[in-house]
Amino acid sequence: MSDNRNVTAPHYLTATEMAHLVKTRQVSAVELLQAHLDRIEQVNPQVNAIVTLVAEQALKAGEAGDAGEATGPLHGVPVAHKDLVDTKGIRTTYGSPLYADHVPDKDDVIVERLRAAGAILVGKTNTPEFGTGSHTVNEVFGATRNPYDLTRSAGGSSGGAAAALATGMVPLAGGSDMGGSLRNPASFCNVVGLRPTPGRVPALSEQAAWYTLSVPGPMARTVDDLTLMMSVISGFDARSPYSITEDFTPDERDVAGLRVAWSPDLGGLPVDPGTAAVTATAPGVFERLGARVEQVELDLSDAEDAFRVYRAWYYALAFGELDGLGANTSWNVEQGRKVTGADLARAERSRSGLYHRMAAFFDTYDVLIAPVSQVPPFPVEDPYVSEINGVRLPDYLAWMRSAYWISVLHAPAASVPAGFTPSGLPVGVQIIGRPFADATVLRAARAFEQATGHGLRRPPL
Repeated sequence: MSDNRNVTAPHYLTATEMAHLVKTRQVSAVELLQAHLDRIEQVNPQVNAIVTLVAEQALKAGEAGDAGEATGPLHGVPVAHKDLVDTKGIRTTYGSPLYADHVPDKDDVIVERLRAAGAILVGKTNTPEFGTGSHTVNEVFGATRNPYDLTRSAGGSSGGAAAALATGMVPLAGGSDMGGSLRNPASFCNVVGLRPTPGRVPALSEQAAWYTLSVPGPMARTVDDLTLMMSVISGFDARSPYSITEDFTPDERDVAGLRVAWSPDLGGLPVDPGTAAVTATAPGVFERLGARVEQVELDLSDAEDAFRVYRAWYYALAFGELDGLGANTSWNVEQGRKVTGADLARAERSRSGLYHRMAAFFDTYDVLIAPVSQVPPFPVEDPYVSEINGVRLPDYLAWMRSAYWISVLHAPAASVPAGFTPSGLPVGVQIIGRPFADATVLRAARAFEQATGHGLRRPPL
């Protein structure tokens, strides 16, 4: 049964609505912040989504905002940042005991841009150590629980962000995505998230400036809010060598005539029957909206080796000199130490070939739709999914293939609520576009969202 008791509460307004109310002085920034701080106090102990709260600092920012003129399109709107993202003067642990008391002296670019747009930071959201894995649990703060079923995982590694959004603690949250870290928790928590084309939202790194598998991106409760946040955080930054110079322009057309490819399993991946049943309803939605839908056979298997090689290489580069890492991070570092030049050459050939094959694919289709995750939210005590639909998996990464195979494509991909299993667990559909076609992905996501209304179903907290 749908639980919409809090739909019209202040903390469940959209970010777009909140910004309008503050701008027109129908609501003060302080009043809006207080409503969210009250909500955090009410529900955060149950889900453990926000792990560092800066209420006093936020209220001071709200008071300053109310005393002056609007500073940007998000003036007075509360926002939370993932605990992987540097926030000046605010504890940032990266989910690791090694950084439990770390306080950065500068803001990440996404933080800079949201501050400049008038958004007010209320806190940091939980993440696994260094964002490793799609289950949000770490030794510093513990596990984030799924607000639709507190015995289940909120996904990861942006699980704290997704749970905070779903429960009305914030209307916007920053996420990041290497192998599904933004899309998976959006799917698990019935919110929306966009993995942008690499470079659309600049990613800054002093160690791996050219690394394109991991990207920052927006998370929200509605696609319109995703689009609003993208308009703020996207754009060229010379500190990122592959930053896109083209401005992000929303596409507000309907989807009549859109060419939609549908893959129920991305070429033979095992999918949980509950997830499969929900995502199988997505093609019909697009057909009713006037899109041309065709089920396709895909071979994305080259993405497996390419993703694992590049991920392993990155972990050895980024974390190989640290002692005291957790089990998952250590395993990735050890895999990275085994990577050879021949491995990298093979991965680059595979990824290049896949890029060109998919370019030809997107000459025929505008978007590809598929499951975000191969399973619904799993028990929070489980470290990862070890079996799907009777198929045993080799390691803790393998259950995320439906997300990380897409990461290799250099393509934008959104997660949008697609429905619920019979037991009430959220399931998302993944909408994938050609590289640089972020606006087309959001156009399709918005149409699907508005046609179904699944994102309006709130958790029973």
